[in-house]
Amino acid sequence: MTSYLWRKYADYVYTKWERTLLWDMVDPYRRPKSFTPLVTIYIAAFYTGVIGAAITEQLYKEKYWEDHPGEMVPLMNPMFYGGPWRVYRGEVPITTPPNAP
Repeated sequence: MTSYLWRKYADYVYTKWERTLLWDMVDPYRRPKSFTPLVTIYIAAFYTGVIGAAITEQLYKEKYWEDHPGEMVPLMNPMFYGGPWRVYRGEVPITTPPNAP
């Protein structure tokens, strides 16, 4: 019984090595993996963000109109940007670069 198990194990190891050797030779000729799923996820995430921003802005406008009917809605401040952000008369002011004469 023991010799039978050793023989089976030896056959398994040998055929495993044979299969590994065969697939190592075939591997360079395989097609590369597709980027389609990754690109699809990125596109879906982008458009989800666009739709979310549009809904947020519309809700902001509706809330402002409830409190101030008939008035022009001011620009909405950025939600996820804490840096300098100013708008004068509806336009972003032109700033000169720090090294300009």
